[in-house]
Amino acid sequence: MSRFRYFLRVRYSECDGQKVVFNSRYGDYTDLAAAEFFRALGYEKEMQTGELDFQLVKQTTEWRAPARYDQVLEISVSTRHLGNTSFTLATEFRLAGDEKVTVTVETVYVHVDHHTLQKMPLPPALRAAMERGASNVTIDHAAYLS
Repeated sequence: MSRFRYFLRVRYSECDGQKVVFNSRYGDYTDLAAAEFFRALGYEKEMQTGELDFQLVKQTTEWRAPARYDQVLEISVSTRHLGNTSFTLATEFRLAGDEKVTVTVETVYVHVDHHTLQKMPLPPALRAAMERGASNVTIDHAAYLS
């Protein structure tokens, strides 16, 4: 597939008594996948130093099927919209090896100054990187592809 993919194994502490992933964990997973997406775009240093900073302003999650303990999730991230100071990322969850989307998350972020937390226009280089995306990049923290 030509999408950005991040593989993550569901851990026991992320599940309820029936070993189903807690709904709130999808926000955590989305945050992890977004960080890996920006790393794949070449912004690792800027995220570490705070040069690239953004705040979540809206997140909408739609569940279609559960994930369970020890399953491997394939999480894909793409840019849905670029505004002047804000951007929207689309995140899709699949069980590894299955093309069926089980969860979708749409997240709106606003780009901010690291020191003042005031919103700022998206820099042209960041805008171009987000338009390009990170297709064909795979990050495998689950050792699924090994």
